Amino acid sequence: MPQQRGPRSRLTAADWAEAALAAMRDGGGLASIAIEPLATRLRATKGSFYWHFANRDALIEAALRRWEEQRVAEVSGADETGADPEERLRALFMRLVESDDPTEPALLAHAGHPMVAPVLRRVSTHRLDYLTGLFVEMGVPAEEARHRALRTYCGFLGRVQLAYAVPEVVPRGEEERRYLESVIESLLPG
Repeated sequence: MPQQRGPRSRLTAADWAEAALAAMRDGGGLASIAIEPLATRLRATKGSFYWHFANRDALIEAALRRWEEQRVAEVSGADETGADPEERLRALFMRLVESDDPTEPALLAHAGHPMVAPVLRRVSTHRLDYLTGLFVEMGVPAEEARHRALRTYCGFLGRVQLAYAVPEVVPRGEEERRYLESVIESLLPG
């Protein structure tokens, strides 16, 4: 996360977008994206901000675009393993759960916001389509594959929300691994 830069460092638009995402994670959503506190966090001036962005909405758009790109890359990364669909499902599920990124719950809290809603829709659609494809590759008929994908995704989102809101109820360590394995097993065909 870009912060505490020296006075001669040049910030990029990506640095500002990442700082906005960090502020969302740390402070609870869109309201925590404010130019002056971000400038302080980055040891920058408001002029640096305005060099890259016309206004706060432009920064929010950049942060949301960055978050979306990261989430799409997460899913695409599962394909890079070259493993069979079951192993790709396991790898993706574990990767998503292990990240424990509170950005998603913060964004879900703003799901009705006109800038957030389309990003959540695209990320969710991408994830569901990918999961559906994995289940189809495993021999599950298309309609049932979509249902399994939705159950998988709902389970992931529920776990993320619990880890964010009530972290003490979510198992950790080896207990979490056994739990996640049982969830995955319950979703697999056969």
